[in-house]
Amino acid sequence: MEPWMLLLGAGIALGCVSGHLYTAPDSCEGRCGEPFSEEDECHCHPGCEAEHNCCEDHERHCGPDGFSSSSASISEQELLELSEQLYRLDHNKARPSDIALNPQHLAGPDETGDKQDRSPQPLYKYVNEELFSKPTYASFIKLLDNYQRATGREEEVTAEELREQERFLEEVMETELMKKLFVFLRGKNRYSSEQEFLQDLTQMWFGLYSRGDGERDSSGFEHVFSGEVKKGKVSGFHNWIRFYLLEKQGVLNYFSHNFDGPWDTYPDVLGLQFSWDGFYKEVGSAFIGCSPEFEFGLYTLCFLARPGRACHLSLGGHRLSVQTYPWTKATYGGGRRFIATAYVMSP
Repeated sequence: MEPWMLLLGAGIALGCVSGHLYTAPDSCEGRCGEPFSEEDECHCHPGCEAEHNCCEDHERHCGPDGFSSSSASISEQELLELSEQLYRLDHNKARPSDIALNPQHLAGPDETGDKQDRSPQPLYKYVNEELFSKPTYASFIKLLDNYQRATGREEEVTAEELREQERFLEEVMETELMKKLFVFLRGKNRYSSEQEFLQDLTQMWFGLYSRGDGERDSSGFEHVFSGEVKKGKVSGFHNWIRFYLLEKQGVLNYFSHNFDGPWDTYPDVLGLQFSWDGFYKEVGSAFIGCSPEFEFGLYTLCFLARPGRACHLSLGGHRLSVQTYPWTKATYGGGRRFIATAYVMSP
C-alpha cells in the first residue's frame, strides 16, 4: 500500500421496512449474502459458518427464519455500478474551464505533519463563481456560516437556519442524481417514500450531538462540510467550496498536497495540508469541482451501505473509496446513528 493511501484520510421515529437503515460493522443486519472482505470485522457470506468467522447475529438475521433478507443488502458490484451512475448524473459539476488549481508542492509522508508552508501561492488560481448561483450551490453556501467551529460550544439553531437546511435538502432532492439514489435505496427496502428519505437525511446529517463537554456542539454536516476545531487542530473539513471561500477571505493558508487523483476532469480528488486561522490540518481530503449534491449523495450512500468500513466505488473508470463512521454515543429514531464523519480516501 502506498503511503498516501494510509494518509488520506431530536429524533423522528421513521417507519422502515428493513428496520435499522444501516448495519454496524459487527452485525449481519442487511448484509446477508454479502461477499467476503478481509476488511470486515466479521462476516455474513454463506461460507462463514464453516470458516467460523460469522458475526454473532448471523443466524438470527441470515438463517432460514432470518428477517434481514439478502435483497436489502448492497453488494460490492452494486456500489461500483451506482457510483458510476451518480458520477455521470453530476450535471452541476464544474467544467475544466471553471477551476484553475495551483497544487505546487507535493509533500512526502515525512512532510505532512511538520506544519511547513511549502506553497507560497493559493491553491485556487481561479474559480468561476457563476457555479455558486446554481440552486444547490447557493443553498449549500448559506449553511456554511451557521456553525461555531470550536467543539464544546453548543450550537444554537435558529428558525432561519432550519429553513436553510430544509431549502438545501429540497434543492438537492430536485436533482436527477439524488432521485437516482433514492430509487436505488427504495429498491433495497431502506425507505418507502421520498419524504421518509428526506426526514432521515435531516437527522443523520443535521441532528446535533456532543463531541465534547456534553454540549450539543456538532453534526455530521458541520464536521464534514464546514469543518471544526478540536484540541487545537482542524477536524473534518472535506469540502472544496468551503476551502475556496475561506482561502479567498484570507483566513485559510494552503501548505501542500500529498495526493492528486488520476482524473482529467471534475470531480477530482486532492489530499492536502493547510492552516485555518492558525489551526493545522495534517492530512485532509476533498473532492474538487463536484456539486454539493454529488458529495452529499455519495457520502450518504456509503454511510448507509458500509458504515465504519471502506466503501469501494468507481468514478469514471477509476477506483476509490469513501470512509464513513457513525457517531456511537447518541442515536435518534429508535436506534439510528448520526454521521460522525465521511471522507474520500484511496482505492
